[in-house]
Amino acid sequence: MTRTFCLTIAYDGTDYAGWQVQPGQPTIQGTLQQAIKKATGHDVTVTGSGRTDAGVHALGQVASCRFPVWTASADALLKAINSRLPSSVVVTEVRDAPLDFHAIRDAIGKRYRYQIQVRRQRDPFQHRYRWRLRREVDLDAMSEAAAKIIGHRDFASFESAGARRKTSVRDVRDCQLIVSEDFQRSGHLAVEVEANGFLYNMVRNIVGTLVEVGFGKQPPAWIDDVLSRQDRIFAGPTAPPQGLFLKEVFYQPFQPSD
Repeated sequence: MTRTFCLTIAYDGTDYAGWQVQPGQPTIQGTLQQAIKKATGHDVTVTGSGRTDAGVHALGQVASCRFPVWTASADALLKAINSRLPSSVVVTEVRDAPLDFHAIRDAIGKRYRYQIQVRRQRDPFQHRYRWRLRREVDLDAMSEAAAKIIGHRDFASFESAGARRKTSVRDVRDCQLIVSEDFQRSGHLAVEVEANGFLYNMVRNIVGTLVEVGFGKQPPAWIDDVLSRQDRIFAGPTAPPQGLFLKEVFYQPFQPSD
């Protein structure tokens, strides 16, 4: 009996060349497919909700895969896969899904988190997961600038070359600066962005632009000008990959096929 499953996956992307299978390089998709083959004996294509780049992490990546034969439970499949995965990748949930469920096509939104450390002592346990800034930032200015990102508009100014889409119009539902309660000690903060979809490097380009505002190089109102230009050269630099996490992918509620 053919069954389609929805997998939720968390991973540390530091040692991987991104999500998508690439010849001769370790990838998250390739690692999952190898683990599934060892666990079930089937060659299965695992389709992720999006392609995270090299060094980018996930707390809640979602993938779909279809099995020609699997008679055990979804929980049994989860345990079978996890027992064959390295410690840097884990499947946190497996659910039966409608036969035609597709992780990319059916996604209605995503939320990313980008983590930053502002100055303070270098933390050997955080450098793989945060962009360490060497200057203080104006938190109020960054928050004001982040709020200007929210809206339904053309985000061409935040799209890197390499993966053009049919349109660069997106609906950004939330963009906020999250400051840790112990910021004065740790210097930890994050930027979270939620939208119906994202352009290539969009979140990292937004973060790099917000940091320019935080450094005082530009005022918060600069964001309006950047957006109106609809050209990548007018925005700030691309933030490095290690601070980025795919936090959550959103779908309409579904019931598995009988």
